[in-house]
Parts: sequence; C-alpha cells; structure tokens
Amino acid sequence: MKPLSILHTESSIGWGGQELRILTEMQGMTRRGHRVALLTAGTADILPAAHARGLTAVGLPIEAKKLAGLVAVRRWLAREGAAFDVINTHSSTDAWLVALARATLPRMPPVVRTRHVSTPVNNAPATRWLYRRATAHLVVTGEALKRQLVRDNGIDPARITSVRTGIDLARFRPLERADARARLSVAARPAVAILATLRDWKGHDDLLDAWVLLRERAPGWQLLVIGDGPRRAHLEGRVAALGLAGDVRFTGNQDDVPAWYACADIAVLPSYGDEGVPQSLMQAAACGLPAVATPIGAIAEAVVDGETGILVPPRAPVALADALARLMADADLRARMGAAAHAYAQANFGIEAMLDGMEAVFARVAGGRR
Repeated sequence: MKPLSILHTESSIGWGGQELRILTEMQGMTRRGHRVALLTAGTADILPAAHARGLTAVGLPIEAKKLAGLVAVRRWLAREGAAFDVINTHSSTDAWLVALARATLPRMPPVVRTRHVSTPVNNAPATRWLYRRATAHLVVTGEALKRQLVRDNGIDPARITSVRTGIDLARFRPLERADARARLSVAARPAVAILATLRDWKGHDDLLDAWVLLRERAPGWQLLVIGDGPRRAHLEGRVAALGLAGDVRFTGNQDDVPAWYACADIAVLPSYGDEGVPQSLMQAAACGLPAVATPIGAIAEAVVDGETGILVPPRAPVALADALARLMADADLRARMGAAAHAYAQANFGIEAMLDGMEAVFARVAGGRR
C-alpha cells in the first residue's frame, strides 16, 4: 500500500478509551509507514500524551463550537490541509469545525468520522448534511452502533464500517497474581475490579449499592476502583457513608493495567450511558478475567453473556449483586469464563485487526480523492 498522510482531530479535553484508541491507532499507522498528525484542543489531556509518544500533535482552541475555533481550524487547514490524504474526526465539535472549514476551502482531503459511542444522532437538516455530504465515510466501534445509525438515521450501511478498537495482546495478558499483589500492595483477598473514568454513567454508584448487598453474601472480598475523574470525591463520600472503607480501594489512574487486573478475580462495568466496545472490558478479557457488565452500546461484543461473563440490566443494583455473587461463590465458573474470555480476546481484540480495518477505510476514501 502506498503510504498515506492521515490527519486526526479531537476536540475533547478529557481522557478515556476514545483518546487511547486515537493514540494507539496513530502509533500503529506510524509503524506501518504512514504519516500521521493530530489537531486537538490546547488544554486537552491527549496533547501531552501524544507528544510523550513521539507523535505530531498541534493544540488549537477547538474545545467548543465557537468562531475562534472555526477560524483556527480553517487557517491551519488552508496552510497544511492539502498535504493530507484524509481527515479523521472523532468528536462532535471537531467534526463540525472541520466540516465547516473544509466547505470554504479548495482541494481539501475527504473526511472519515469515527463514532466511538452510542450517543443518538438527531435528524435535523444540518446534521444530515454533516453525516451524508460533509463526511465521506463513517467508522463505528461496534456492529450495534452501525445498526443504530442505519435504523434511526437512515444512513446507507455501505457508508458505515465497524472497526472494533484493538488492544496490545502482548501487553494485556494474564500475570502471576501473588507477584502483582505484592508489587502493588494489594491485600491477599479475592477482588472485583472496575476500570473506568469516574463519571456518573459508568455505574459506580450502582456498584456501591450492589456491594452493600454483597457484604453478607460474599464476605472477605475487596473492590478495586481503578481510574479517576470528576466523581471521585462523591464516590469516596459514599464509600465512607455506607461503611465500605474497609472493602473499597481507589487507585487513581494507572498505567500498569495488566498488573492491577492480575490482582482481581472478576471485572465489572455496570455502565448505563453511551458506550462503544469499552477497552477496559477487552483488556480484562485479554487478562483472563470474567466480567459482569450491562448490554449498553456494543458491550455485548466484548462480553459474551453466559460464556465470557454475565450481562445484567442497567441501573439494577440487585441484579448486579446477584451476578457478582454467582461468580464470587463459584471458583470453577470464574475459571471457565476467564479462560473463555482470554480465548475470545485472542481471536477478536488484536490491534492489527483494528489497523487493517482503518487502513482499508482510509485507502478507499483517499483513493477516491486521488
């Protein structure tokens, strides 16, 4: 394949699976010989993270749909945009800013829009223009998201490609538990782990409500809350008020995810918001953990109900407690589901499959321009 020049844009200033995917994809495409660059908000967490990985990234005032952002994007594209073969937008704000700027400039590359979550798309005329005319192709991170856009927005399925996020299977793998617990100072007690940004819709409150029910049903277990975010103070307050301080440990953001998962026996993500295929669940599967989660977005593509884990309704702490209690009480079931999860991850979650899929989309769209 002829090397491509790919420009990514990301207006979000936060940090999570979406940002990790962008950087992972950029690194992978660089290894394959493509030229990649990123336009992002000057205050975004992804900007220093990109620089730390040796990636080209430029900060612009694009965190909001404002005139200053549109002017900045247009000025940058007028100067640099024609050198790229394709632009890959990732969030609503940057998608709009790029589309509007591009519409006023000649010889601009086509746009691929990646939708990472299952947030509904409205059918207003302006949005239809954005999705049907200003965007050459749509990428989603799960087949459920593709079905949603076809069903609710009438988008031609031929214009949508599902490319699941890939993870590094050489890094995310089962590790020796005793060593990991000793290194991370985790008590030698069975553990449930939740890896997610501390946002309300990730379901941490529901998990704490379920944990209250589990104290008598599964005594001796601990809960590892891995990640950070705007709800941390609230959640720490709830843990104290519920008398769970002896069971719950907040770790903050952690880079050594495989080691933390090695300390756990079960992964959990009771999300009730907009999801694609959460990387935390794919990483847990690759590390050999069974999972309890909700069938939101494309989560069912990461957790096969009854085989690699258990799916429960969202916002249902009792059902969540029942599913966790079932796994807590049955070591053989945990072992079977964990082994199945690991095998499923090996077959479906590799990073090369993601790079192959995105490379094919970019080449097809750029080929039309060439």
